[in-house]
Amino acid sequence: MTKSFYHFLMKYRHPEPKDSISEFANHAFHDHGFPKNSSNYDEISTYLELNGHYLKNMTVFDEVWDIYVSEG
Repeated sequence: MTKSFYHFLMKYRHPEPKDSISEFANHAFHDHGFPKNSSNYDEISTYLELNGHYLKNMTVFDEVWDIYVSEG
């Protein structure tokens, strides 16, 4: 994968989020501790489990991760 997960996720940012992925992207943008340079599933997943209070559940992350991997 050439770009970090965070960089990939940012293409889903939207000023008026229409779905849970856009909401996730918007929150991750404002999360200054987000591992912005990582492409490691375990690192990002662990970070979100401990700090991703803005995620209703980890299913959203897994859904975006699957897209990230398939497009990578």
